[in-house]
Amino acid sequence: MDTTENDLSHLFQQLGLGHTQQEIDNFVSNHKLSKDILLIDADCWNKSQRAFIKEALSEDAQWSEVIDQLDVMMRS
Repeated sequence: MDTTENDLSHLFQQLGLGHTQQEIDNFVSNHKLSKDILLIDADCWNKSQRAFIKEALSEDAQWSEVIDQLDVMMRS
């Protein structure tokens, strides 16, 4: 059983990104999405990050709620 916390910091760790609050804030500020671009289609992801996000969303995995939260943050 995976006991990893499902929060933004841990999601960013899973994606291989800086995961402090400042690093998350900077990432979100630098990667805004328009309404016509899906999160998984954003230019900021590499192939493995995109695959992780796509798989997590398609399987409604433990990360899907946090990924949805990130999606909202990147659009505001």
